[in-house]
Amino acid sequence: MKNYLFELKEGLIISFRAIRANKIRSVLTTLGIIIGVWAVVVMSTAVKGIDQAFQTGVASLGSDNLYIDKWAWFNNDIPWWELRNRENIQMEDFEKFKDLAKLPLAVAPTLMTRQTISQEGNKVEFTLITGTNADYVKTTNLNFEDGRFFSQLESDGARAVCVLGYTVANQLFPMGYPIGQYVKIKGKKVKVVGVLEEQGSWVMGDFNPDNQVYLPIGIIHKYFQNETWGSVTINVRAPNSLMVEDVKEEAIGVMRRVRGLTYDQKNDFSVNQQEGLLTNINETIGVIQIAGYFITGLSLFVGAIGIMNIMFVSVKERTKEIGIRKAIGAKKRAILGQFISESAVICLIGGMLGLLLAIVTSLIINQYLPTTIQEDAVILAVVISLITGILSGFAPAYTAAKMDPVEALRYE
Repeated sequence: MKNYLFELKEGLIISFRAIRANKIRSVLTTLGIIIGVWAVVVMSTAVKGIDQAFQTGVASLGSDNLYIDKWAWFNNDIPWWELRNRENIQMEDFEKFKDLAKLPLAVAPTLMTRQTISQEGNKVEFTLITGTNADYVKTTNLNFEDGRFFSQLESDGARAVCVLGYTVANQLFPMGYPIGQYVKIKGKKVKVVGVLEEQGSWVMGDFNPDNQVYLPIGIIHKYFQNETWGSVTINVRAPNSLMVEDVKEEAIGVMRRVRGLTYDQKNDFSVNQQEGLLTNINETIGVIQIAGYFITGLSLFVGAIGIMNIMFVSVKERTKEIGIRKAIGAKKRAILGQFISESAVICLIGGMLGLLLAIVTSLIINQYLPTTIQEDAVILAVVISLITGILSGFAPAYTAAKMDPVEALRYE
């Protein structure tokens, strides 16, 4: 064991000397590994960041929610024209559903439009406005930075009050305190009663609560009726995750009754779940990962070939040195370990440089897209570098180890 450790130490010392003696060649050799490690770490941080942002966004809506809608979110079995020709869900449908459904913890309607919202010299154009009632907050996991959601009295009376998403509030009141202030939506003055906490979900885009404004649904009907998306969506929250399927079955039966469908008629509505969203994003992330692994694998393969070629050149240049070492008693495993160590060290240096570059790149990307740098990215970089170094250095090292010392000493 002591002899092995001594040989490993000697091999590493000789490897470092060889790397220092050929600095430019060593740097050029590591480029393939740098690019490969950079690619795999950046891909890993980006994919995890996007997945985490999406999970955060979904969690803010509530994991036990169902959404009864005219449209099927992720169902390719129904032709788009058939979905388009369905009757819109109206507030009358919602009221009947609310009266008949017994299992949900909470039920709330939503009706959306896009409007420009302004406050003095600040404005946010094409803002997603969600009209709903006081029970909406019970169907989500939203928390408040300040203020509150509008009350049942304000909702039923279509009072001119609103709740601002975190980003919208910051854009309209960059230096001020929004609560109790007024904003204008299409010339209509509306009082701010609440501001939501930041959700920070990039993936959900405008559907992120940060980018929305919430109004009593009566205000939407009164002032923006002709500019809405037409159909009401009914948000339904189950008491717990174990009851989601039971609540869904009841919701389908109640909606068929509300819509007056006979037993042989197809549903003219869809009950959407967040599982559809999760499946969709997982499929997208899977495609990104496959593409990333292919690019990474290609980069590492090219890098490994480059290192192998350089190591063969190094073996050729140091043939006499190998002959001298073998002549004075160096064993095959010492020579083998020397060149594998040199290849592994070169790859490890390249991996660390690639990791450093990937971290800087991720921090830059994080200004536009979410990224998450985790410990396993460092472990991944080190493991990939070492494995690549060992595999690419084995053939040249084996060639050096099996040299005849007499022939090596004669080499000019």
